[in-house]
Amino acid sequence: MPPRYGAQRAYFYGISTSSLFSISSLPNTSSMASATKVSLMKALLLSTPGPVSSLSIGDIPIPEPGPNEIRVKVHAVSLNPVDYKLAGRGNDNWAYPHVLGLDVAGSVDAIGSDVVQWQIGDRVFYHGDLTKPGGYAEYAITTAHTTAKIPENVSYTQAAAIPCAGLTAYEAVVRRLDVRPEHTVWMQGGAGGVGGFAVQLSNNIGATVITTASERNHEFVKSLGADYAIDYHTEHVVNTIMSITNGRGVDRVLGAVDVNTANEGVEVLKFRGGIACVAGMPTITDTTFAGAKSIHNIAYGG
Repeated sequence: MPPRYGAQRAYFYGISTSSLFSISSLPNTSSMASATKVSLMKALLLSTPGPVSSLSIGDIPIPEPGPNEIRVKVHAVSLNPVDYKLAGRGNDNWAYPHVLGLDVAGSVDAIGSDVVQWQIGDRVFYHGDLTKPGGYAEYAITTAHTTAKIPENVSYTQAAAIPCAGLTAYEAVVRRLDVRPEHTVWMQGGAGGVGGFAVQLSNNIGATVITTASERNHEFVKSLGADYAIDYHTEHVVNTIMSITNGRGVDRVLGAVDVNTANEGVEVLKFRGGIACVAGMPTITDTTFAGAKSIHNIAYGG
């Protein structure tokens, strides 16, 4: 079965918060060429650092892949917090107008030299390099070795929603926290992008999963694999977790909301427990590491 998703959003070419639209509905620019015969494509352009409301659709040259690179015909992209945050402050490596968009899914359209693992037409997805032009365009360039094949039962839109949030959750749950079947874990923000993937990963491992979410999202997070859903609006989260665990606390925590919930995560950790934080580290004091607790900071995608 393909994975399920929380707040992560994926779109067909273009940024929208409520709708999808196909690249095929846009004017075809591939035949529009200047006197120098440069083929053009449509792209969502950032002319200068600023809010995403300042983005505009324009024409830019279709990029060509270099050695060890492939060109992807973009079918779907996702909008991540890192995209709109970087739009506001920019990056010293960018040339303007710049194309945003780190998470991309599409088909291989052209292959650079020394590329042996991909063929024209392969369905692929990837997490891009934030220092380079991204995927909010009809075509995008990426390195061949950082690209993955899309499974047959996963759509382009589903695939585009995976990289940033999914890899962040994987780094936290599997590589840093080493969640195991015997563990009881608190995956914060289960209805969100990273939290939703973390719930699924932990459930797949066989752990007992506690998550926090608004009451309206409880059915959803339980469908992802949460054993317990706590409404942080109406319940005392720390007390409820300690009650669920009979006062022992949890083995692992994903801090996916803010500094305050990271502090609560440290509070409910049992002896030799671990927390991985993706949205703010806990307040470090002389007692933070009491009980041989471990703390990890996870940053994926900038």
